[in-house]
Amino acid sequence: MAIKSVVLSALATLASASPLLHARDSNSTTYVFTNSNGLNFTQMNTSLPNVTIFATGGTIAGSDSSSTATTGYTSGAVGVLTLIDAVPSMLDVANVAGVQVANVGSEDITSDILISLSKDITRMVCDDPTMAGAVITHGTDTLEESAFFMDATVNCGKPVVIVGAMRPSTAISADGPFNLLEAVTVAASPKARDRGAMVVMNDRIASAYYVTKTNANTMDTFKAMEMGFLGEMISNNPFFFYPPVTPTGKVPFDIANVTEIPRVDILFSYEDMHNDTLYNAVESGAKGIVIAGAGAGGVTTSFNAAIEDVINRLEIPVVQSMRTVNGEVPLSDVSSDTATHIASGYLNPQKSRILLGLLLAEGKNLTEMADVFALGTNA
Repeated sequence: MAIKSVVLSALATLASASPLLHARDSNSTTYVFTNSNGLNFTQMNTSLPNVTIFATGGTIAGSDSSSTATTGYTSGAVGVLTLIDAVPSMLDVANVAGVQVANVGSEDITSDILISLSKDITRMVCDDPTMAGAVITHGTDTLEESAFFMDATVNCGKPVVIVGAMRPSTAISADGPFNLLEAVTVAASPKARDRGAMVVMNDRIASAYYVTKTNANTMDTFKAMEMGFLGEMISNNPFFFYPPVTPTGKVPFDIANVTEIPRVDILFSYEDMHNDTLYNAVESGAKGIVIAGAGAGGVTTSFNAAIEDVINRLEIPVVQSMRTVNGEVPLSDVSSDTATHIASGYLNPQKSRILLGLLLAEGKNLTEMADVFALGTNA
């Protein structure tokens, strides 16, 4: 079957008159239910919740000529309809529609895509009382950044589940189909409400605020080491370990009037690091800087002086995070009497970049930005 991508602008509704069940058509390209906004379903069962899959590409939509290839494949080669057709069991869980947002490797996801996607989910899921939740298929390399963005900007309480795969769709024992089934199941579950955005992969349910990719290759890569998982999937049934909670330091954002995110660069700390990397980033247009620091945000003495110069003279915010997989950068480790340093707390560099960009988009000043980051620090 030829790969077919469908770009649509709204989600399902049960508000229109329809029979109890429109059965799935044998030809998946022939739709049997079209809602009032033009979104097509191959099934509409009024006893099931409605979930829409927003597809962006990545390994879950990857393809290769070899069934044993788990590297070197082409990301984003398969369209959302093909992904849905590959998992017919989803239609026992929810009425599913697909929106092809993009079809790229996750390295090519941009802030423009994220802004548009967040607004679409807010409008089409949050504002539609018949919608249960949303699923975003995504490449894993930058999945945690997009998940953090959705966690910060989609704040209606309905589940937003981000899912990916570590093996392309053409691989033996590809993990994408079952991951997608579990993601739709979580998005359709009332138990998943008011938990923020979540990452569902490898039978685990994780908070988008904390989870990070810990291994470049293995399927059990997404973890929240210190904070743990929200729950797990057993025989496609979600089990949550505790009631809905809000991560300490989480700040919601309304991006209804935001059209772009200012540029924020990440610089990696190392022995004998050069100050010109900082100035080059600013001269190239960065409006904020995140340092992936050694230990708890550490940089060389010379580089620290350059940071203070950029903060005081140019009023560029600099967030000091850590290059380690886990841990905290407390304010006490980076604070100074001569400049407004910002500590990332438990946020890694890539999530610090997303948060700093959102704060810049809101026009916050240095003190206000430092205050927001301080909410997530321990000392």
